[in-house]
Amino acid sequence: MLTAKNESFYFEGEPFQILSGGMHYFRTVPEHWEDRLLKLKALGLNTVETYIPWNFHEPKKGQFNFSGMADIERFIELAHIIGLYVILRPAPYICAEWEMGGLPSWLLKDKSMVMRSSHPSFLKHVEDYFAELLPKFKKHLYQNGGPVIAMQIENEYGAYGNDLAYLDFYKEQYQKHELDTFLFTSDGPDFIKQGSLPDVTTTLNFGSRVGESFDALDAFKPGSPKMVAEFWIGWFDYWSGEHTVRSGDDVAAVFKEIMEKNISVNFYMFHGGTNFGFMNGANHYDIYYPTITSYDYDSLLTEGGAITEKYKAVKKVLGEYREVPADFEEVPSTKAYGEVTLTESVSLFDVLEDISGKVEQIVPLAMEDIDQAYGYTLYRTTINRQGELKFNSGNIRDRGSIYVNGQFITTVYINDTEKMVTLNFPNAVNTLEILVENMGRANYGEHLTDPKGLIKNLWLGEQYFFHWEMFKVELDRLPEAYELSQEQRFPKFFRGTFDAAEGLDTYVETHGFTKGNVFINGFNLGRYWNSAGPQQRLYLPGPLLIKENNRIVVLELENTTTDQIQLLDQPKLG
Repeated sequence: MLTAKNESFYFEGEPFQILSGGMHYFRTVPEHWEDRLLKLKALGLNTVETYIPWNFHEPKKGQFNFSGMADIERFIELAHIIGLYVILRPAPYICAEWEMGGLPSWLLKDKSMVMRSSHPSFLKHVEDYFAELLPKFKKHLYQNGGPVIAMQIENEYGAYGNDLAYLDFYKEQYQKHELDTFLFTSDGPDFIKQGSLPDVTTTLNFGSRVGESFDALDAFKPGSPKMVAEFWIGWFDYWSGEHTVRSGDDVAAVFKEIMEKNISVNFYMFHGGTNFGFMNGANHYDIYYPTITSYDYDSLLTEGGAITEKYKAVKKVLGEYREVPADFEEVPSTKAYGEVTLTESVSLFDVLEDISGKVEQIVPLAMEDIDQAYGYTLYRTTINRQGELKFNSGNIRDRGSIYVNGQFITTVYINDTEKMVTLNFPNAVNTLEILVENMGRANYGEHLTDPKGLIKNLWLGEQYFFHWEMFKVELDRLPEAYELSQEQRFPKFFRGTFDAAEGLDTYVETHGFTKGNVFINGFNLGRYWNSAGPQQRLYLPGPLLIKENNRIVVLELENTTTDQIQLLDQPKLG
């Protein structure tokens, strides 16, 4: 087993340096897991680390998913076959630029619950989830013949709270489920005092300033073994920002310092992957920053799994300190399938009742309160007044398209500096519709409790209007009847087909479209937002393709100047 003494890690009684790479099974299709893990081992690393997102495994209370991309046991077993150790971080909060930091949105229905604390209701939900999750890991522990050598308690808790009874709860849960393995916490150097337990190893998260960071640890916990649980070698991107790049030389220089000091390390990220579907999170500081679909992270492998120059620079440094394996022989994995014409289209309003669930209430309710996790909610009510009426758009989270009597009027966004909106109602009786998009719940910081949709009734023209219809559009169902198209207004679904005999990866270029989602054979590849950037193409993994008649659907929210997309062999992240 892994142990710690004399400021060092030991494995089976011998000094041991953990050389790990972060890879999230839930951001990579299972058919690609082996390729990524083999490249990790070929770099010279001995361990793979992964978070475990609660909302991926329990999307609705009491409904658990451990198949396909959620098959964590298959991932662990594959790492074992390849000859890698495994570090698990069940959290249940993971941050990771993942939707709500991995916490399931259904928790928000309980307004009295205190997230990430020892509040009894929160702990009960965690306990229920852990009763399903944790027993799966017992047989995978190293002492039971598996590859798991360590598990984390919570995640960067010092940057959120100071409830040590809450941290103790996780130790008790691991003991209850007989997970007798090495435990650790991880925090930035400035937050270790609030996020650590006295008898649990404290590890650090940072991207540079190695000496300064471990001086802080030595001052707090003298004699601690030294590990960078997250060595940030790149960074994530957000919509309307710039694509972030960190040079391989810079990363290699810091890594060399880590190796000189014989410090254990986990590269965050070795392979980033993709925020498929609606699973991107957001950071909310001064304003709201939703994360893009790609989680390339400027990692050692690209989003599509290709070896980078940064990978080679790290391997060169590692080779100065120990023998490294032979280089991995890559084979072509992408193809430009060319132009696809989207021959069919239909307005969302024509198929609304076929692809949504309907709820009626006196007042509009947030997404979570109508049991909706992701996607879009259409709110509809009657305005029996005439003339110009004003309201504050601050309760629309995050982006809302507004229609009066079936005519598009305007779009509002959570980051608008001017919140007052004036609407003209021409008739004595009018229909008001607001299509609201959840662009990703906050995954870090004070806004972790982040309800979506229309979170409070509009104070419109100095009064409330009651009796609302709400349509839940999670896009787990796509339209089939495109011949129903009567409406001309957006959003619109566009559909086309193409063949892909080779089954290789490709990248979807949606130039000419504005904002929306792309689906391949029913699988939600994620969001595009060409007018904001920086990402301009969506990654499409080859295993999602079939040889003939692949159905590609584009949901365009705002406007398009074309009915064609391109399938290209290179990404375009900025």
